[in-house]
Amino acid sequence: MIVFPNAKINLGLNVLRRRSDGYHEIETCFYPVPWKEALEAVPANKFSMDFSGIFIPGEGKNIVEKAFEALRSNHDLIGASVHLHKVIPIGAGLGGGSADGAFALKLFNELFKLGLNESALEAIASSLGADCAFFIKNRPAFASGIGEKLEEIAPVLNGMHIVMVYPNLHISTKEAYGSISPSVPGITIREIIEKRHVNQWEGLLVNDFEKPLFRKYPVMQQLKKSLYEKGAIYAAMSGSGSTVFGIFQSPPPTMEFPEEFVVFSGEL
Repeated sequence: MIVFPNAKINLGLNVLRRRSDGYHEIETCFYPVPWKEALEAVPANKFSMDFSGIFIPGEGKNIVEKAFEALRSNHDLIGASVHLHKVIPIGAGLGGGSADGAFALKLFNELFKLGLNESALEAIASSLGADCAFFIKNRPAFASGIGEKLEEIAPVLNGMHIVMVYPNLHISTKEAYGSISPSVPGITIREIIEKRHVNQWEGLLVNDFEKPLFRKYPVMQQLKKSLYEKGAIYAAMSGSGSTVFGIFQSPPPTMEFPEEFVVFSGEL
């Protein structure tokens, strides 16, 4: 059985306050985008996993294996042979790892006929990562708390086009959050998205990470400027990673980027 975990972008991101447990409370809008990788699994006598595509750094268990173990703790699962073809860049603010975890839960649920509903899967996904639960339903949602409290919203970008550019910069969550001072804005992200058209978002719908990270990595600011120059009606940094995206009302013109950059373009 094979599934295709997709990326997400953040439409705005406000870091509101730091909690006593070290996490930060945020508000943002998660929006699924069609940049996908492939995850395949078949039943086996034990769990094993191999990879292709983008190299995944670090040691320890991959989130897909953690998803399997989370299910095995309450269900009679023996094993699975799993292959992940990694396409979504890492440290890019696109949620690729979280998507892998959530789609793995859905895959194993179906493969082993566990019968878990979306609410049950979301609860397990939340234990894997703050934004992992979003990818269970995989529909546009306003997110609060540490990203785990979700309220679905209308798909405001339907029929538009997106260009996402990853400038080959890995920005860790620790680095990103260490660069900002939390604050509560005068207008919420939900109000902006629900009451303003996309072509009114520029300068109003902001990502709090942009100012400090654009100063540190000027190439990201230049990417945003270039997307606007090419006709984007809205452009921004996604999440706390280094990807910059532009929203276009019609198919975007051809754009040239350095060969080491990773670019995705598609219809939403």
